[in-house]
Amino acid sequence: MDLDLVRTLLAVVDAGTFDAAAAALHITPSAVSQRVKALEQRTGRVLLVRARPVRLTPSGEVLVRYGRQLLALDQDLGAALGEDAVVRVPIAVNADSLATWFLPALQRVPLDLRISFDLHREDQDHTTALLRQGVVMAAVTSSREPVAGCSVRKLGDIRYAAMASQSFLDGHRDGPLRSWLPTAPVVVFDRNDDLQDRFVRTLTRGRGASEHRHHVPSSEVYVRAIVAGLGWGMVPPQQLQEGLVDLAPGRTISVPLYWQQWKLDSPALNAVAEAVAAEAAVALR
Repeated sequence: MDLDLVRTLLAVVDAGTFDAAAAALHITPSAVSQRVKALEQRTGRVLLVRARPVRLTPSGEVLVRYGRQLLALDQDLGAALGEDAVVRVPIAVNADSLATWFLPALQRVPLDLRISFDLHREDQDHTTALLRQGVVMAAVTSSREPVAGCSVRKLGDIRYAAMASQSFLDGHRDGPLRSWLPTAPVVVFDRNDDLQDRFVRTLTRGRGASEHRHHVPSSEVYVRAIVAGLGWGMVPPQQLQEGLVDLAPGRTISVPLYWQQWKLDSPALNAVAEAVAAEAAVALR
């Protein structure tokens, strides 16, 4: 495949629109459209759903995944030949890892590799979707089932404890935990976050957390919302703050984390994988 056509398709996918891709590539939107059409004619498949933002068809997902691998190998070749090139490595990572141990992992990567990290924040139960779509080359995920064409290794576990502020407890505690927690206001990260429901079910063997819930899609602000007394929530040990009270000492929800990456002999990708595994061995013990 013509690498210029592949780069154009990837630019459209990353930017979300033909106009934004044109700006990134410093060409006209018409030229972007012509290149994508040329690639579709060459493959005999429709690759994109022309929406805002664009969506990949199943054929487009396959082409994007292999297209990124081709470009990664092209970048590795340039680096091996001594070219002053930056190697881009897109990675999907969950918010709690990103807010705690993942950035120290990236600091372990040798600077002379000149790697540009392109981080995509996504729930750990959904990061593998970005791998399947070819959006990222690697992902921190809760799934141990490898995506087609990927390898997988265990990183460790994040253990979440139910936390609340003392003022929240004073205003809502009424008898045993299982009797009042299911109806108490709760703080959740987003609509994919089911940790609070899972915890309540360990107490009640049925019902989940209250429908009175605050959605706070930021790891740092999420913990601050619990400290402020908006509700209770599940917090990993790396994010504990003064003023939080453990509602059930010794009772936690454990989330296993895995590293999945393309089966690609890329020095840059392999260096990132080793750095992530080394940091996880310390942070997720």
